[in-house]
Amino acid sequence: MSLSLASFRPAPSLLLLLSTKRLLPALGLALLGALAQAQGFTQCRGFFPAGTPPRLSATVAQPRELCFAAFATLHSGRTKTPVYTVERLTREQLLDARDEQRTQRFFADARLPSAERATLEDYKGSGFDRGHMAPAADMPTPTAMAQSFSLANIVPQAPRNNQRTWAEIEKATRRYVMRAQGPVYVFTGPVFGARPRSIGEGRVWVPAYLYKLVYDASTRRAWAHWVENSDDARAGPPISYQELVRRTGIEFLPGLQPRA
Repeated sequence: MSLSLASFRPAPSLLLLLSTKRLLPALGLALLGALAQAQGFTQCRGFFPAGTPPRLSATVAQPRELCFAAFATLHSGRTKTPVYTVERLTREQLLDARDEQRTQRFFADARLPSAERATLEDYKGSGFDRGHMAPAADMPTPTAMAQSFSLANIVPQAPRNNQRTWAEIEKATRRYVMRAQGPVYVFTGPVFGARPRSIGEGRVWVPAYLYKLVYDASTRRAWAHWVENSDDARAGPPISYQELVRRTGIEFLPGLQPRA
């Protein structure tokens, strides 16, 4: 009996379980990477408004579409960071997340080729935090919590920014979701300068800015937080969806007409 990659579609949680437990030899890890690339976002389009992923005005170097249990990530093998992550948040999910224990077990995502993924050693002694794009505090199950510590969901983030300024933005987003009448879609990601810094032997790019787009599907309201990736950064007033698209070159909500 033959088995084709096209016909074999394991759940994202199985892929992550196999990769984090290191149950497979090199050939098996290559198979996991091929499966993840073949599937792309087909298994997790429900995380995207209207089931449609963003459109990018520029080509992403070495793109990989990764599905997780509670979010999805477009990853760049050049920067070794997400281009963006997306979550579909509801009040019920956040209530479920309140009793989940934070695992703190970061890991290199074996679904990515070794030349395209960040490692724990890249961050060691770098002076940067491992900053979540899809926050661990949003994760409603042990599987989702564990997966949020994949380095495919992480960027080098200034420590005080991560622990204070950005943490307050994440909390404000959760407070809004708790009041919303329906699902809220949240896109989070890095923006790099013209000459980006990097850390580690793997040369993981350090963002110049971070953004978080919030889209309430029930009201069609959208706004974005834009923060410099520095310890001295403070959160300013949100920017418009159109301004975020201009700054990032990403049309996050294609075919939709969000309101300010």
